[in-house]
Amino acid sequence: MLKPIDTDTVIRDGAASGRFPGQIHEGVAWWIGACFVVATRTNRMAIAHDGHPTSALFHERLCQGAINAQHYACHVTALGTADETGLLAVMAHLGHMPGALITTTTAEDGKTVRIALYDTDGKPLTEDTGMSIIRRLVADDQVPIPVNDQAKGRVEHHPVRETPT
Repeated sequence: MLKPIDTDTVIRDGAASGRFPGQIHEGVAWWIGACFVVATRTNRMAIAHDGHPTSALFHERLCQGAINAQHYACHVTALGTADETGLLAVMAHLGHMPGALITTTTAEDGKTVRIALYDTDGKPLTEDTGMSIIRRLVADDQVPIPVNDQAKGRVEHHPVRETPT
């Protein structure tokens, strides 16, 4: 692993979260994307971010990791900027797929990036539904790469549209 992280600190409580830079870096998003696909054994997922420039950077890397996960050929629906409600609505509408939401908060002492992970029911990922597998894969430097070019997935951009009231 080129830039190791403290997996027990960063990957927990349904998310990968940490100070940026320092505890977390954009490479972590790639690892989380690939490992999330493998842990959930999915070939479809939705990914969104809060619009912060740092979140957008992590979003791009997460998408790339997800489409490069072993033999899953994951189809990533990239929502761009959305909140949790918008992400969960799209996940349910497109067929109960897992998803991720990247947010960045800025304070006087720096930025914190959070990659929240959701299962197919829209619930935060738990130790039993994939967090422990993701943490172990990253800690053991067993990031799943595609077995061949045919196993690579694709990213489709799908902006969230506001529902009329």
